[in-house]
Amino acid sequence: MVGLKEELLKAIWHAFTALDLDRSGKVSKSQLKVQGNFDKVEFNRMCWTLCARKNPAKSPLVISEDEAFKVWVIFNFLSEDKYPLIIVPEEIEYLLKKLTEAMGAGWQQEQFDHYKISLNTSQEGLSVWELIDLIGSGQFSKGMDKQTVSMAINEVFNEIILDVLKQGYMLKKGHRRKNWTERWFVLKPNIISYYMSEDLKDKKGDIILDDNCCVESLPDKDGKKCLFLIKCLDKTFEISASDKKKKQEWIQAIQTTVNLLRVGSPPPHKEARQKRKELREKLLAEQEELERQMKELQIANENKQQELERVRKQLEEAAARAAEEEKKRLQTQMELQDRFSSELEREKMVRQQMEEKVAQKSSELEQYLQRVRELEEMYKQLQEALEDEKQARQDEETVRKLQARLLEEESRKRAELEKWHLQQQQTIQMTEAEKQELENQRIIKERALQVAMQQLEQLELERKQALEQYEGVKKKLEMAANNTKSWKDKVAHHEGLIRLIEPGSKNPHLITNWGPAAFTEAELEQREKSWKGKKVTSE
Repeated sequence: MVGLKEELLKAIWHAFTALDLDRSGKVSKSQLKVQGNFDKVEFNRMCWTLCARKNPAKSPLVISEDEAFKVWVIFNFLSEDKYPLIIVPEEIEYLLKKLTEAMGAGWQQEQFDHYKISLNTSQEGLSVWELIDLIGSGQFSKGMDKQTVSMAINEVFNEIILDVLKQGYMLKKGHRRKNWTERWFVLKPNIISYYMSEDLKDKKGDIILDDNCCVESLPDKDGKKCLFLIKCLDKTFEISASDKKKKQEWIQAIQTTVNLLRVGSPPPHKEARQKRKELREKLLAEQEELERQMKELQIANENKQQELERVRKQLEEAAARAAEEEKKRLQTQMELQDRFSSELEREKMVRQQMEEKVAQKSSELEQYLQRVRELEEMYKQLQEALEDEKQARQDEETVRKLQARLLEEESRKRAELEKWHLQQQQTIQMTEAEKQELENQRIIKERALQVAMQQLEQLELERKQALEQYEGVKKKLEMAANNTKSWKDKVAHHEGLIRLIEPGSKNPHLITNWGPAAFTEAELEQREKSWKGKKVTSE
C-alpha cells in the first residue's frame, strides 16, 4: 500500500506541476487515503490528461498517446523518490531491456553504454518527457514496426503496473455442465482471472490464490491434452493448455506465485526494483562514505603539508648549524691530519722494514715447502712402483696357472682326437664294404627293372591287340543288334502273318492256329490283354 501511495503522489506531482502548484503545500502521503475499489489506472490517466498538454513532444514519435501514457505510468513506478522526479540510468537500462526482450530483439549493450556516457556527462537521469522522447524516437527499437513496439510497451505495462505475471488463452472445464470452453487467463500475485477474450471486457470468474493452493499436472483424458489441476480450499479447476511448453510455463508461474504468497514476498518485478533501489542506496552511501574519507584524507594531507613545511624550516636551520659545525670540524681535521702525517711516515718506514723481513722469511719457507712437496711426490711414486710390482707378480702367477691348465686341456683334446681318428678310419672301412654291397644290389635291381620294363611293354602291346579285337567284336555286335532290331520291327508290323522261329521252352507244347510251340501261356495271356486293350480303345 505504501508503494501505491508513492506512485499516486508522483502522478499528483506531475499534475500539480502542470498546474504550477506546490506539491508539498497541497497533499502529503499521510493525507492521501486509498479505498479498496480504487482504480489507479484511471487516476493516473486523469493526472496524465492534466500534464500531457503542457508538455508536447519535441519531435514526432513512433508511439501513440496511449502508449506514451503507459510509459509515463511506468516512469512513476521506476523513478526515484525525490523531486523533481527523474529515472536513473540503471532503471532506464532495466526498462529498455524489458522492452527489447518483449519485442524479441537482441539487447545492444554497447549502444546503451555510449548513451549512458553521454547522459552522465550532462545530468543524473531523465525526466518523464525525456524518457517518452527516448522510447518514442525508436533509438533502441530500430527495425521494429509500430505494432511490435506497441505490444512490447503493453506487455511491460501489464507486468510492472498491473502486476500481470502471465496471461494467455486456455481451455477450462465447467463445474456444472463439465464442458470445455476457451477463456483468456490473467495471472496476478494473488488471483487468476479469466475472461471471454483478451480485451478483458467480459469477466467470467476468479481463482483466488493463497498459501493453501497447489497446482498438479494431469494425464491426458477425454480427448484433452496438456491438462493440469489448480486446487483451492473450496474449488478445484481443470485447465488444458495449448501445448506442453505452455502447460509447463503456467504450472511453474502459478507455483512460483503460491510460493511467494507463502513466504509473504512481493511480486518479482517489485522485489527486483526494491533490490536495485537498495543497491543504489548502498552504493550511494558507500560513495558518500568514500567522499567523507577523501575529505578527511585531504584535511589530513593539508595538516601533513603544514607539518612538513615546519619540519623543512627546522631542517634548514639545522643544516645551517651543521654547516658551521662542519667548517669547524674541517679545520680541526686539517690540524690532526698534519700531525698524523709525520707519524704515518715514520710508521711507513717501520712497516717497510718489517715487510722486507717477512718477504725473506717467506722465501725461505717457500723453498722448504718445495722440498717437502718433492719428497712427498717421490714417496707416492715409490708406493706406486711397489704396487705395480706386486700386481705384476700376481698377473705372472695367474698366467702361469692358465698356461698349465691350457696344456693339460690340449693333451686331453689331442688324445680324444686320436681316438676319434681311429674310430673314423674304422667307420670308413665299414662304409666302403657296405657301399660295394649296395652297388651290387643296385645292379641286380636295375637288371630286374629292365626285365620288368620289357614285360610291361609286352603286356601293353597285348593290351592294344586285345583292345583292337574288342573294338572289332563290338562293331560286329552293333551290326547284329541293328539287324535284329530291323527284323523285330518288321515282325511287329506284320504281326499274325510271320513269326520268327525261336527255340521253344521245355514246357508242354501248345497247339495254336500257327502251329505247335508257337507261343507260351504267358505270351498268349499278354497277347490277349493287348488285343482287349486295342479293342476298348477303338470302341
